[in-house]
Amino acid sequence: MKTAQKRIAFFGGVYSNYLALEALLEDLNERGVQSLYCLGDLGAFGPFPDRSCEMLRGARIACIQGNYDNSVGNGLADCQCGYTDPRDNYFARLSYDYTFRHTSNENKAWLKSLPAVARIQIGPYCALLCHGSPRKTNEFLWESTTSDAFLNWLFEKYEADIIVGTHTGLHWHREPSPGKHFINCGAIGRPPNDGETTVVYAVVGIGRPETPDENCLNVEFIRLVYDHARLARDMDLERLPNEFIETIRTGWWTTCNEILPAKERARGIY
Repeated sequence: MKTAQKRIAFFGGVYSNYLALEALLEDLNERGVQSLYCLGDLGAFGPFPDRSCEMLRGARIACIQGNYDNSVGNGLADCQCGYTDPRDNYFARLSYDYTFRHTSNENKAWLKSLPAVARIQIGPYCALLCHGSPRKTNEFLWESTTSDAFLNWLFEKYEADIIVGTHTGLHWHREPSPGKHFINCGAIGRPPNDGETTVVYAVVGIGRPETPDENCLNVEFIRLVYDHARLARDMDLERLPNEFIETIRTGWWTTCNEILPAKERARGIY
């Protein structure tokens, strides 16, 4: 007899997009998801950062600490985003300053308390949840430049079958060796630079109706529709950079492009 399929959702890069977070919680009710995990970066980019914090705390959703959360919680000078380009850092500074000023002391203390990593069991798989990578919160693991050998090294070093992260804002999944899975769950705070206004989260399930292997891992990326026009209006009222608002309205990244590897950047228009 087959065991019941277990479905777990992962999301990250909230970026203060409280409307996408609201839509996500509603969407999950229709998908039979048993558990939900947030992988960090609650603030940045969008308006009203306290709203996302309060929604997550109110729903008691387990959260991992992202670089933004660590910086805001500890009162650091910048977001520790890991950018190297002056233009990227200029916009990161604007975003961080706004988020820090508009996050309450109570929520700052909560962000400070979040764990950097967590381990859960997904069926027979040991899963390690992180923000960037298990070894560094703000490490960028891009699909085009992250080798199978490096991923297998991470699985061995950190004794995990599955590693789930976010940070880059671009979703992808790979099985570099049998039974080992790396998943970037994407970001719900802004679209994945493909001209679509939807955002992305991941649902991971055990077992598929069409296969006799009840331990088969199924990874599904969900394109989430939310009121992006309303978010853009909120951002405009808060006088956030026009470049940020344009991304929400069009689905194309106007900032943080310099950090992208060549293949990922070629998918965008800037």
